[in-house]
Amino acid sequence: MDRAALPGGVLTGLWQRARLVERRIETPTAVTLVLAPAEWPGHLAGQHADIRLTADDGYTAVRSYSMSAPVRDGLVEFTIQRVHDGEVSMYLCDDLPIGADVELRGPIGGWFVWRETETRPVLLVAGGSGIVPLQAMIRQRRAANSDVPFRVLYSVRTPEDVIYGDELADSADGVETTILYTRTAPAGSGRPPGRITQADLKTHGWTPGFDASCFICGPTGFVETAAKALVAMGHDSHRIKTERFG
Repeated sequence: MDRAALPGGVLTGLWQRARLVERRIETPTAVTLVLAPAEWPGHLAGQHADIRLTADDGYTAVRSYSMSAPVRDGLVEFTIQRVHDGEVSMYLCDDLPIGADVELRGPIGGWFVWRETETRPVLLVAGGSGIVPLQAMIRQRRAANSDVPFRVLYSVRTPEDVIYGDELADSADGVETTILYTRTAPAGSGRPPGRITQADLKTHGWTPGFDASCFICGPTGFVETAAKALVAMGHDSHRIKTERFG
C-alpha cells in the first residue's frame, strides 16, 4: 500500500540497506517484493515500514508500505500496488532489479495490529490494496496455529484485481473470505457488482454479540462507509480500527 508515513507511529531502528531477493507478480498491478535487510527487529501483523530510494544526483523519495507477511528467515515482504504516475511504486514494481539495494526503516505503527495472543473473533474489511496489512494478520494467524475465527470481506473492482486469490480461497483453517466486486463480478457470484453495504457486513461479518475485533483498510471513502455501517449495526467503536489511504 503506497501512502505517506502515518504520524504518531512507533518507530524502531535507523535507515539500513535491504537487498531485493525475490519479486512475485500478484495481479497486473500488484507486486510482492521480498527484501533482505541487514538486521530486522521483527514486526507485528499490520505494521508498515518506510522505503527510501536515492537517485544518482542525490534526490530521495520515501514511501511507507505495509508488510504483507510475518518475518521469515530474516526476510521482509511488501506487496505494492502500482500507482499511475507514482514515481516510487512504478520503479519498485517494474524497474528495481533483483540484487539491488533500497533503504529500509521500521517497523512503524503499534495500533493497527493483530497479536496472536488475542482471542476475540476478527473481522477484516479491505478495499483494493488495503488487503495487504490484513493479509499479514491472516498469515500470522496461520503461522501461530491460532484457532481464532477470522472473517474477511474484500472489495475489488474485478476478479483480475484480487490479490492473494489462492490463499484467500482456502477456508479450511477457519478463515472465511467473501469477495465483493464493484465493477465486474464473475458468473455465478450471486451478488451484482456494487460498493460494500451494511447488508454485506451483516451477511458475511460478525454480529455485535460476538464482540469482534474489526480492522478496516482501504481508500478513505471505503473505510468511512464500512466503519459507519459497523457502528450503525451496534459494533463497539472501540473495537473498530481503521487505516486509510488516498
